[in-house]
Order: sequence, then C-alpha cells, then structure tokens
Amino acid sequence: MAGRVRVVIAEDSVLLREGLTRLLTDLGHEVVAGVGDGEALVKTVAGLADEGALPDVVVADVRMPPTHTDEGVRAAVRLRKEYPGLGVLVLSQYVEEQYATELLAGSTRGVGYLLKDRVAEVREFVDAVVRVAGGGTALDPEVVQQLLGRSRQQDVLANLTPREREVLGLMAEGRTNSAIAKALVVSDGAVEKHISNIFLKLGLSPSDGDHRRVLAVLTYLKS
Repeated sequence: MAGRVRVVIAEDSVLLREGLTRLLTDLGHEVVAGVGDGEALVKTVAGLADEGALPDVVVADVRMPPTHTDEGVRAAVRLRKEYPGLGVLVLSQYVEEQYATELLAGSTRGVGYLLKDRVAEVREFVDAVVRVAGGGTALDPEVVQQLLGRSRQQDVLANLTPREREVLGLMAEGRTNSAIAKALVVSDGAVEKHISNIFLKLGLSPSDGDHRRVLAVLTYLKS
C-alpha cells in the first residue's frame, strides 16, 4: 500500500503508545486514535466505522487492562470478524501460541503477530504495519517457528504437485474450500482431496486438529 496509512493504536503503556504514534507519524502515516484497553479499542473502531472512516489497520497489544491477560487479542479477533477489511497487527512480549493460532484462524490476509522487540527495528515494524494494512501478512519468525512445532526442510513444498501448490496458495489467501473449488473450476470433493494430500505431505497429522490448516499456510508463507 503506497502513501499514508490510517492507524488505531491500542497499548496500555502511555510511553509505548506515544512512541509508536510518533514513529508512524514521523514516517508520514496517520494515527487516528490511541487507546489503553480492549473495550475502548472496539468502541473506537466501531465509532470510526459508523462515520465512514474505518482505519486501515489496528496495532494492539495482546495483554491489556483490566486483567492484563488476553483483552487485546480478544478485541483483535472480534474486530477481524466484524470488519473483514480491517488489518490487525498484534504485539506480544512473548510468543503465545494459542492467541496466535486464534488470530490466524480462517484467514491470514491483513493480519500480523510480532514480538515487541521488533518495534525497535523501526523500518521492519513500519513495513509490517503497511503490509498488514494492505491485506498482507506479517508474522514474527519466532511465531512461525513455534507454531510449526519443529523445523522443516527448506524444500518441504517440493513434494507437492502444481495443483496442490495452487490450492495451498489459495488457502494462504484465506479462501474457503468452496471458494477454492470455484476459483479452480473443480468440485468441492476434489479440493478436499487435494487438501488432505497437502496435510499428508507436510507431515500434519489428524492429531493437529484445526491447527493443520493454519500450519499448512504458515509453511507456505515461510517458503
């Protein structure tokens, strides 16, 4: 996304919130609001949406008041459901697999999960904000590594057929099985068979449950 990005920041640390605001505005972007808890974040975005001024992206801390557990990520997940066009980038002190998986469930478009240490790398952080605002993905390497659970060979996708790679690419775009079938002009059953083969070739067992789709997409993104 070229040009200015409109951002809402949700961070209970006033110092960090102001720092992120200054960082983004100095580089030509617009911080339209800054809040300190998850409830305020949801209300602020809803208010902007009602005015026809939905921001391009929300940057939110995973843990915020009142309990400092999961208020931030819960608000982020809610906003992703209510406003599909809104980019969501969450920041966390540590990799929290459960939260990362829930945030990525269903679609990896316009979503990011970074460790707070990345904020110190100014250009990398701002690039992530802009990428997520434009519908892209920004995942911290440590998040990817932990979600994958174990290291995989660099040529892990080499065993996939061209059609399976095409299906996996559409999965990475956040498309459902029926949407993939429509795009490829094949039956839903054919898509399900391709996805089963993808899981098998990537070593994702049925015990991985609902995480398999997310893990398959992360493998694709990492490649």
